[in-house]
Amino acid sequence: LKASNSLFFHSLQAKMSRPVQARRLEGVDKNIWVEFVKLAATYSKVNLGQGFPDFPAPDFLREALMRALSGGDHMLHQYTRAFGHPPLVKVLAQFFEKLLGRDLDPMTNVMVTVGAYQALFCCFQALVDEGDEVIIIEPFFDCYEPMVKMAGGTPVFVPLRPNPPKDGKLMSSADWQLDPAELASKFSERTKAIVLNSPNNPLGKVFSRGELGLIAELCVKHDVLCISDEVYEWLVYDGKQHIRIASLQGMWERTVIIGSAGKTFSATGWKVGWVVGPDRLLQHLRTVHQNSVYHCATIAQEAVAQGFQRELMLYGKPESYFVQLPKELQQKRDWLVQSLDGVGMKPIIPEGTYFLVADISPFKSDVPDVPNSDEPYDSRFAKWMVKNKGLAAIPLSAFYSEAHKNNYTNFIRFCFAKEEATLKAASDILQKWKQEKTSS
Repeated sequence: LKASNSLFFHSLQAKMSRPVQARRLEGVDKNIWVEFVKLAATYSKVNLGQGFPDFPAPDFLREALMRALSGGDHMLHQYTRAFGHPPLVKVLAQFFEKLLGRDLDPMTNVMVTVGAYQALFCCFQALVDEGDEVIIIEPFFDCYEPMVKMAGGTPVFVPLRPNPPKDGKLMSSADWQLDPAELASKFSERTKAIVLNSPNNPLGKVFSRGELGLIAELCVKHDVLCISDEVYEWLVYDGKQHIRIASLQGMWERTVIIGSAGKTFSATGWKVGWVVGPDRLLQHLRTVHQNSVYHCATIAQEAVAQGFQRELMLYGKPESYFVQLPKELQQKRDWLVQSLDGVGMKPIIPEGTYFLVADISPFKSDVPDVPNSDEPYDSRFAKWMVKNKGLAAIPLSAFYSEAHKNNYTNFIRFCFAKEEATLKAASDILQKWKQEKTSS
């Protein structure tokens, strides 16, 4: 019996020593948000790290959710159409017809997803194959690289390069630009797609018509797809215009547009996103969708549909939420810019999004460098800041590939989509920190 037990345990050990994870997970297991969310929860008094508002979603949206929950239509508690609740895909099609200037079929040109995150996952799984190259513009939202790798593709990186103004003014996100020759050199016969994020997270850059035209020209020339992440499409400041690359010549048939109710209606926890594009691309995304999550929450889709119906009626009018929200956020942005500039942490003024990036160079003396460290300096700075000052932010190096992380280590990203009291508390921490530096 003893021998037989020993044999059983040896056999069990042998089985358990076999690798269990799929090879496609190798090298993509680390995630900046897991680490920094935990740090913020443990140490922060003020969290300007993660990109979510701490102010409420608009009344009309919450009222729509309550109506859906408590109304007489009990079918809103059951499955709806797998690729999108009919009222939502219908109003999204109407909205994007207006924005793109073309007729759309709600059943074939729109698909609803579990947030923009799942929309991205569907794009990479459906469109990227083993050996395909995908161009990613740096800095980039961090999930692009692992999602490309999990699909079997190879990420190819091209940076936005800063070109500081010579007049001593604060830098703008517009001062970070693509080098046309460098961008063109990344396209080859292996290039399957380029990922475009405008307005860009983390910089807040809104790509100009000229920049988008350059990308479009290269996509058409090399027959490349464009995955266009436009979740911050309504959050554009200073009179800038968000231009949709799908509206440019030759781009509709090769572009998938990704949007987010979370960012559009300040309700990130609802996890309602969408993709808009030609049926020849979306048919493959539907295959991934139906064989993964299959379905998104019906009630949330119903409430978002009602939100869009309201905005369609108010389109372009002063009382539209899409007009009011960017005005409010621009004021918050300006307040944080002044606060950061006042203590010597030089902000890069964003043209859009929830975020601004600031140069931490004047504060580096508080956090000594560690020679030959594998960890980028800005990452160590952000960890020190949340532990010692109670202020959470995200290192800019988290938005770069491994090969380029150490090229941009003097910057951290703040989220300004917060209540005034939250921004005031952050300013107080910075002011106190500056006074301590001055007195020492």
